[in-house]
Amino acid sequence: MVHVLVQEVLAELGGTATRAELLTRVTEHELRQALNGGLVRRPARGRYALPLPTWTQERVVLADLAGAGRRAAHEVTGTAILLTAAAKWGWPMKWVPTKPQIAVPRNRKVPPRVLRSFDVRFRAVPPGDREDGWVTSRVRTALDCASLLPGDEAVAVLDSALRQGAVDRDDLLLAASGLPPRYRRKVENRVGAATSRAANPFESVLRWIVSDIPGLDVEPQTEIRDGAGLIGIVDLADERVKIVLEADSFEWHGSKEALEKDCIRYDRLVAEGWLVLRFSWDRVMHHPDWVRGIVIRTLTQRDSRV
Repeated sequence: MVHVLVQEVLAELGGTATRAELLTRVTEHELRQALNGGLVRRPARGRYALPLPTWTQERVVLADLAGAGRRAAHEVTGTAILLTAAAKWGWPMKWVPTKPQIAVPRNRKVPPRVLRSFDVRFRAVPPGDREDGWVTSRVRTALDCASLLPGDEAVAVLDSALRQGAVDRDDLLLAASGLPPRYRRKVENRVGAATSRAANPFESVLRWIVSDIPGLDVEPQTEIRDGAGLIGIVDLADERVKIVLEADSFEWHGSKEALEKDCIRYDRLVAEGWLVLRFSWDRVMHHPDWVRGIVIRTLTQRDSRV
């Protein structure tokens, strides 16, 4: 779990940090391992950044967490749950936890060492909700994430599950109908807000942040054209008010050609009357109120000109 620890520390520091800042939280060896594994990048001497992971890197991170969850579940005779279970099913998420999340029976006495090593939750997991004897089923994992995680984290996981085809919305809603009312309503709302069309958790979190803004109704992965043909597929767009929201990663601008292509795309969108807002990973992940405020202010100006 070394790579995950370094990534999480970088995330807490805003996605970029100096070597000195990182070494107050991680060791030199851990930082070097993360860098060699491609999970941390060094854009300049003495400075490190947290890129959006490629699919290959993402799979490595999820596999590491799932493996740690399996070992932990067997060690305490418990069940891997929540994001640890989501990692087992290969569902990308907003944050990767530093400790495996494990459920044990409510009356179980757990040694302090185990409580320090694992994120232990005291709750029952019926045998019918487990697979392979150590992890919650796909449906149970999705329901747990929908009911127990913050909204943005929950929708990011649900989007991933639907995108993978691992679960079906109707099956989730049917399973949710048997939950107590206080959980059922929350699960139904979050399952209803999820979509298989979201490209990644970054985009999912941005969509959640703006999901309840009055007068705004964005759709993910929207295809936009002009007289010359396809402009591109944007992350989020409201076609009524012609606003585009982009989850903007610096990874896309690593070359002169990529920058040129992006500028042409942006100019064509503006020429067609679209207003484009671009949000960095740090703004979306760490400053959701700021993002929401910018979108509200922009929408208010947009509506006043119609």
